[in-house]
Amino acid sequence: MKAGKRFSESQKLIEKNKVYPIHEALELIEKMPKAKFDETVELHVKLGVDSKHADQQVRGTTVLPHGTGKTLKVLVFAKGPKAEEALKAGADFVGAEELIPKIEKENWFDYDVIVATPDMMGVVGRLGKVLGPKGLMPNPKSGTVTMDVTKAIQEIKSGKVEYRLDKTNIIHLGFGKVSFGVEKLAENYDAIMGAIIKAKPAAAKGQYIKSVSISTTMGPGMYIDQK
Repeated sequence: MKAGKRFSESQKLIEKNKVYPIHEALELIEKMPKAKFDETVELHVKLGVDSKHADQQVRGTTVLPHGTGKTLKVLVFAKGPKAEEALKAGADFVGAEELIPKIEKENWFDYDVIVATPDMMGVVGRLGKVLGPKGLMPNPKSGTVTMDVTKAIQEIKSGKVEYRLDKTNIIHLGFGKVSFGVEKLAENYDAIMGAIIKAKPAAAKGQYIKSVSISTTMGPGMYIDQK
């Protein structure tokens, strides 16, 4: 009942059918009753593209100026000097073939991002059916298949986020914590929106950004003005 009451109190602050400037929306979030934990502020962007077509996919990465508020755990698939480099760069876990049974049979997912050197993709590919549905498969487009493991790890640890369309043509993404305050959240928001706009596919026709809304983990949503 407590969560329901808090949600209702938060909802009273929002004007029905109003589209908010981002700063005003974030100021309202600051005024909302607080949860017992530091909630993530989430972004939901509906795009005027069709994700069923390969030339209308929207996917990429950007580094948020103030990070996400969460320190991500990184698993690196690498061997030899590259494995040593990954450990020095701050990878949480490093390994090769020996990790396959651990992930497949023990359901080991104590990490948030996987980075792999190109020569290890044959090994990682065997885990496609397990990693794919969880969005953990390394990908050159997101910078997680690379020989520069140091750069990849540092970017992930400093607040690099990946955005991608779901099947309903919406991008869902956390862009900070309520405790960040209005200015830091607004700067993170501008960074991710700028990246999404820049990633507009050439094949996209008509209105690209259909709607934008933000919400906290357990709070009501607000539509954001894109003008």
